[in-house]
Amino acid sequence: MFKLRYWSLLLVVALVASCNFTEEIYLNDDGSGKLSINFDGSEMMDMAGDEMMKSGEKAIDSVISFKAFLEEKKDSIATLSAAEQAKLKKLEPFKLHMVMNPETKEMKFDMFSEFKNITEVSDAFNTFQEASSIGPGGNNQATPAGMGNQSTEVEYSFTANTFKRTAKIIDSLLQQQSVDSLAGAEMFLSGSMYKLKYHFPRRVKSSSIEAATYSADGKTLFYEIDFLSYMKNPDTLNIEVELED
Repeated sequence: MFKLRYWSLLLVVALVASCNFTEEIYLNDDGSGKLSINFDGSEMMDMAGDEMMKSGEKAIDSVISFKAFLEEKKDSIATLSAAEQAKLKKLEPFKLHMVMNPETKEMKFDMFSEFKNITEVSDAFNTFQEASSIGPGGNNQATPAGMGNQSTEVEYSFTANTFKRTAKIIDSLLQQQSVDSLAGAEMFLSGSMYKLKYHFPRRVKSSSIEAATYSADGKTLFYEIDFLSYMKNPDTLNIEVELED
């Protein structure tokens, strides 16, 4: 297995240079399913791949189980503060698939988890950012551009025929600091998008986001907004979806 510090650095670079993220959920009728946060940095690799090949970097295609990693590093983790341990604990349900190939100019990250109830994987995007500063082995590097500061949280719910995604600010001062820090990153983040791709077990009857689009069978919802807009106003991706009976 490649060194965790190596992919941690790559995640940090990805978060600085380009932030096209897709939040994808597969939801079953019984409330179980799968959630993934994936990032495609192939465009960035197209610019940097040649230099990486010159430095002798090898292609990587690997999956990390955070549960196994946290168990392996439990003694080191025990020396961290309670707050840091809590952040790392959120990673436990997830796995990370990383593909990086300088020769083919491919760079992809996919952090995913299966769940019995979607509340088990709430706040997945913050958790994805925590993966870039994982603590032991990750050098505790702070995520740039004011991201990963835990000033917001996202909750999911699915009851009866209604799915909800609700983001809220939990620390207004920290959120303002985050917004202020983004001013210096706007050039890098311009044009970056945050996308929702939700697969439901039945057709969508209605959605609180009028601009959302749907698959031909009406079961998959698509929506995207400018990444900077989302970082500044996390509630812009709040959504309530009602399914047909």
